[in-house]
Amino acid sequence: MDHVARKFRATPFLALASLICVAALPGDAQAGCRDRPTAAVDWTGCSKERLMLNGSDLTAGIFENAYLSGSGFDAARMAGANLQRSELVRSSFKGADLTGANLEKSLASRADFSGATLKGARLVKAEFLRVRFVGADLTDADLSSGDFYRNDFTGAQLDGADLHDAIMPRTVFTGATMAGVNLTGAFLLRTRFDGADLSAVTGLKQSQLNQACGDAATVLPAGLTAPAHWPCPAE
Repeated sequence: MDHVARKFRATPFLALASLICVAALPGDAQAGCRDRPTAAVDWTGCSKERLMLNGSDLTAGIFENAYLSGSGFDAARMAGANLQRSELVRSSFKGADLTGANLEKSLASRADFSGATLKGARLVKAEFLRVRFVGADLTDADLSSGDFYRNDFTGAQLDGADLHDAIMPRTVFTGATMAGVNLTGAFLLRTRFDGADLSAVTGLKQSQLNQACGDAATVLPAGLTAPAHWPCPAE
């Protein structure tokens, strides 16, 4: 895969976000879009921006292709929810339970998943720009082939997560737990692993590590060495 050709993709992100926004607007006329926020609610294709749904029970809810930008889902129960291709610009999921949720191909910018539970969640081919996962639990989550530019996974739990072919320039994993994480083919330009334990990750090559950042507290897999430019200067 040509990582250089795919990196950043800022213009396509904005263009696609605009298309989703336009496509979502007619959704309010569909059956279900006026339903109250409850478990198993079906808001497929609905425009539901700037709602305050903190603490709501939305277990197994269907939000595929929904426009949820600016909405609050803090501490919401959303285990098993379907958020495929949803738009989550500046949405907040702090402390939410998204166990097993499907966020494949979803779009997010400056969203906040700090402290959220995303065990076994699916974020395949998601496009997340400057999203926070500080202290989140992503155990066994699938983030493969996703774009995670400048995301913040500080202190996150990522044991068993799949990050193969993920694009993560300038993303932060400071102090993250990463046993069994698959980093095969991941694009790690200036990705920060300060204080992270990488000793049990799989698929990490020296060439990837040479593009990344770490410090004296970064624990490396056997056979890999810290690049001479570590620690990287603060940005």
